[in-house]
Amino acid sequence: MHQPHDHAYPTHWEADVVLRDGGTARIRPITPDDAERLVSFYEQVSDESKYYRFFAPYPRLSDRDVHRFTHHDYIDRVGLAATVGGEFIATVRYDRINDQGLPAKSPEDDQAEVAFLVQDAHQGRGVASALLEHIAAVARERGIRRFAAEVLPANSKMIKVFTDAGYTHKRTFEDGVVRLEFDLEPTEQSMAVMRGREQRAEARSVQRLLAPGSVAVIGAGRAPGGVGRTALRSLLESGFTGRVHAVNHAFPEGMQRLQPEEVPAVRSLREIPDPVDLAVIAVPADSVPDVVRDCGEHGVQGVLILSSGYAEAGPDGRERQRALLRQARSYGMRLIGPNAFGLINTAPDVRLNASLAPRMPGAGHIGLFTQSGAIGIALLSGLHARGPGDGGIAGISAFVSAGNRADVSGNDLLQYWYDDPDTDVVILYLESIGNPRKFARLARRTAAVKPVVVAKGARHNGTAPPGHAVPTVRVPDSTVAALMRQAGVIRVDTVTELIDAGLLLASQPLPAGPRIAILGNSESLALLAYDACLTEGLRPQSPRVLPSAATADDFRAALTEALSGAGCDAVVVTAIPWVGEGAAVSPADSEGVALAAALRTAAEAHPEKPVTVVHLAMDDLAETLAAPAPAPAPAQSPSHAPAAPARGEPARPGSPDPASARPAEPLQPPWPPHPPANRSRPPLPPGPPPTLAARRPEPARDAAATPPRPRPASLRIPAYPAAERAVRSLAEAVRYAAWRREAAEPGRVPEYDDIQEAAAGADIERLLDRLTPDAPTGRSVPVPPQDAEALLARYGIHTRPVLPAPDPDTAVRAAARLGYPVALKTTAPHLRHRADLGGVRLDIAGESELRRTYAELTDFLGSPEELRPVVQSMVPRGVDTVIRAAIDPAAGAVLSFGLAGAPSQLLGDIAHRLIPATDREVTEQIRSIRAAPLLFGWRGSQPVDTAALAEVLLRVSRLVDDHPEVVGVDLEPVVVAPHGLSVLGATVRLARAPATTDLGPRRLPVY
Repeated sequence: MHQPHDHAYPTHWEADVVLRDGGTARIRPITPDDAERLVSFYEQVSDESKYYRFFAPYPRLSDRDVHRFTHHDYIDRVGLAATVGGEFIATVRYDRINDQGLPAKSPEDDQAEVAFLVQDAHQGRGVASALLEHIAAVARERGIRRFAAEVLPANSKMIKVFTDAGYTHKRTFEDGVVRLEFDLEPTEQSMAVMRGREQRAEARSVQRLLAPGSVAVIGAGRAPGGVGRTALRSLLESGFTGRVHAVNHAFPEGMQRLQPEEVPAVRSLREIPDPVDLAVIAVPADSVPDVVRDCGEHGVQGVLILSSGYAEAGPDGRERQRALLRQARSYGMRLIGPNAFGLINTAPDVRLNASLAPRMPGAGHIGLFTQSGAIGIALLSGLHARGPGDGGIAGISAFVSAGNRADVSGNDLLQYWYDDPDTDVVILYLESIGNPRKFARLARRTAAVKPVVVAKGARHNGTAPPGHAVPTVRVPDSTVAALMRQAGVIRVDTVTELIDAGLLLASQPLPAGPRIAILGNSESLALLAYDACLTEGLRPQSPRVLPSAATADDFRAALTEALSGAGCDAVVVTAIPWVGEGAAVSPADSEGVALAAALRTAAEAHPEKPVTVVHLAMDDLAETLAAPAPAPAPAQSPSHAPAAPARGEPARPGSPDPASARPAEPLQPPWPPHPPANRSRPPLPPGPPPTLAARRPEPARDAAATPPRPRPASLRIPAYPAAERAVRSLAEAVRYAAWRREAAEPGRVPEYDDIQEAAAGADIERLLDRLTPDAPTGRSVPVPPQDAEALLARYGIHTRPVLPAPDPDTAVRAAARLGYPVALKTTAPHLRHRADLGGVRLDIAGESELRRTYAELTDFLGSPEELRPVVQSMVPRGVDTVIRAAIDPAAGAVLSFGLAGAPSQLLGDIAHRLIPATDREVTEQIRSIRAAPLLFGWRGSQPVDTAALAEVLLRVSRLVDDHPEVVGVDLEPVVVAPHGLSVLGATVRLARAPATTDLGPRRLPVY
C-alpha cells in the first residue's frame, strides 16, 4: 500500500518531555533493535497492568508479540516508547483500522486503535498523557483523524487520560468494555490542557532545582580557592537548610570531612547513602560526562554545571555540549549550564546560594534570570547597592544564571515565576531567544499577572553570542521591541534600567494613569523631572516648588496633598540637602532619615498611588527608603498614624487579588498579605492553568514554620540619583499598567465562515510536493502567481486579475477581457511598484491609448522581455498600503502594515504585531503608524475603509497561523478606498514546516 521510502525512521518524532513530577523522559519511535528492552520492560509491569492492557492474564510476550510490537511501517502501525536511562518506562501504539474495526486496507481510512502500557513504578507521573499528545500528533501527520480505544471499566486511570485530554470524544459501553472515540483535531480545550500540563511540569522541574533537600558539590578542591571550593563556601555561608556533600575523586581514602568547613567528604557519589537532589559540577569539561553518568545512576534530579569549554569554545565544544545535554536528559535530569554562574533561592526554608556570587542577596520579590555570568554579577551588585538585606527594596526571590543554557532557559523560569507567590517582578537579561513563539506566549501570560522586564543583548550584530546555537533575528531591533511590548513585556536597554524599573515595580502599586504630580525643594530638579515626563509621554502637572529650607513636615504635607488630589496618578518627589539656617534643622546625618520617615507616613495614607524620589547628594535618604520600615511603636500620635487597615494593601503588580479587599483604583485591586515564603511547595494540581480573572492567592501556610516577608509596598520607596531615570521607570510602569487594563479585556481572533482551512491545507501540500520535491526543510520557494491567488482566495483574500502583455496585441486582448479603463504595469524586479520611474501607467481608456502607452513604455524603459508588462483593471482611488506576514527565525510569525512607497520603504514607518493577531491588536496596528492620519481624513480628505483593511490583516494572520508552511505573504499595493479595498499584487512563499513548532505536542528544545 505504501512505497518503501515511507518506512524510513522518523527522527523528528523524537522528543524530550518534562513529566508531572519535574523529571524528564525521552519519547521516540520503537525499532526492531528494541526487542530486549521491550521484554525487560514487560517483565517489570504488574499482572494487573498487563490484564488491563490485554483484557486477560498475559504473563509474558511471545516471540510473535515482540516482533509485532517492534516492527512498524511508521504509517499504518506506529509504536512510541518513553525511556529513562535508555530503558522503557511506557509504550503506546496505534494500528490503522477501517469502519468495521478491521486492519485498514486503504490509505483513505482515517481511524486508528490506540493502546498504552505504563510501568507501575512510573504511573502517576503523567507519562501516558505526554505519550497521547505525541502519538496524536504522529497520527495527524499520517492522515489519521480519529482514535478509538477499548478500556476495562476498572482501569479508571487510563479512562481519565483519554477524557481529560480535551479532545471531542464519544463514550459507549458494550460487552463489559468502555469504548472511547475521539477526534484528533486540536481544540481550544485540548490546547489549554496541554499548555496547562506543560506549565505545571516545567515549573515543577525548576522548583526541584531551586529547593533541593541535598546538594553535592563535585569538584570541591582540597585547597582553598578554585571554582568548586568557592561554590561550596557560598553554599555554606548562605545558611543552606539542606544536606551538603563535597565530592572529589582526589580526596585521600578514609577522608570523611573537608576542613575547615566540616562538610562530609567522599570520593564518589556512590559513597553517599542518601539521595542527592542537586549536583553542582565544577570539574574539567573532559571529566563532566563521567560525573553526569554517576549523577544519573545515583538518581540526582538536576545538575548545575559551572565548567566551561563547551559551545563558547567553538564547534567541537558545541558538539560536546549537545552530547552532554543528551546524556543528562537520558537520565531524566534537568541541566543548568554549562558555563553557568549558578542559582540562588532566598526563601527562609531553603537559603540556597549555589553560585559564584560573593554574598547571599537579600530576600525579596524580584525573580532574576540572566544568560551571562558577568551581567548576573552586575545585577546582583547593583541590587545590593540599592537595598541590601532581607526585606529591602532590592531583595530577590530567586536568581538563575544559565550560561550557555543548553537546557534550562528563560522560558522555564517564566513557567515557574508565573504562579510563584514569592515573586512579584520578573527580570530577564537575554542574549538570545531559542523558542521565540513560546517566549512570546509565556511572556504575555506572565505579564498579565506580574511585570516582566527584559533587556536584550546582542541586538544589532545579527549573530548569537558564543555558546548560543539559535537562529539570528532578521527584523530590526525596533521591531523586536515593538513585538515585546505587544506581549506586555517591559523592554529596556541597559542593566541600570533593568534595576531601576525592577525596583519601582517591586515596591510600588501600578499607576492608574499618566498624570504625574511633581514636588520638591529644588526648582531646577523639579523642572528636569517635568521635562522628562513630557519626553516619556506622561502628563505632568506644574511642579510645586517648596522653599529650599523646607522641613520634613513640609514634604509630608505637600506629598499628602498631592496624593489626595483626584487629578494625580503618581508623584515624583525631588529633594536636595537643606540649605539655610535655624535651630529647627536636623543635623546633616539625620536629615535624610527624617525626610524618609515623613515621605513614608504620607505614602502610607494613599497606598494606591506610586511615589518615587529623585535626590541629589542624599544617600542616607535613599538607603532609609530602601530598607524595611522599622516596626511601629506601641502608641503613635494621630498625626503620624498609618492609614487605617480598611484601606487594604496597595495595588501590587505581581500578586492575585482577594475578593475581600476593597479596590483602591479601577486599574488594580489591593493585594492580600503575602503568604510565607516556601519553595518546597507540593506539585501543582492537575487541570488547565487558571485565567487571570480566576486567579486567587494560595492558601496561607504555617506562619510558625516560615515567617512572612515584609510586604507593605508603601513602606519602601525607590530613590534615584537622576530625574530621567526615575521618570523613565515610572513611564514604563504607566505603559505596563495600560497594557494590563487592555489585557483584562483582550480582543478576539475572528472566525470567518468563508475560510476554507482544510482545502487550503490540501493546496499547500500539493504545491509543496510539486515545488519542493527535494528541498530541505525550512527552505522557502515562491508560489506561482495563479496558485498564490487561489490559495489566498481560500481565506477570502481576493486579488485583482493580472494578465500578461508580452506584446501590444496581447495587451489589447487582455484589456478587452478586463474592461476599460485599465492600468499597464511592468513587473520587472527593479521597476516593480515604481510609478515614479514611469513603470506604472493608469487610467488607460481605450485601445489606441493602450497601444501608444505600450510603445512609450518599451521605448523608454526597455524591451518587453525585460519589463514583463501586465494589464490590470482600474480600481477606485484610495490610499496605497502594504500588508506583509513573515516567519522570522528569532521573532516568530510577524504581521506588518504600512503605507506603500516612501513611508514604509524610506522612513521605516511600519507597524508589527505577533501572529495570531486579534481584532483589537489589528485596529491599534493600523492607527500606530505615523502616517495613519492619511487613512482617517487628513486635511479634509475622505476617510478610507479601515474596517475592510483590518479584516484583510486578520485574514492574513489566520492564514499564516493556521498553516506553518506559509512563511511569507506580501500584499502590495492594497488600495484602500472610502468603501472597500482592492489587492493589486500578491506573492506567497512556502516551506515545509519544521518537524516541531510551538503548536505541536510539548517538548524540550534542543539548541
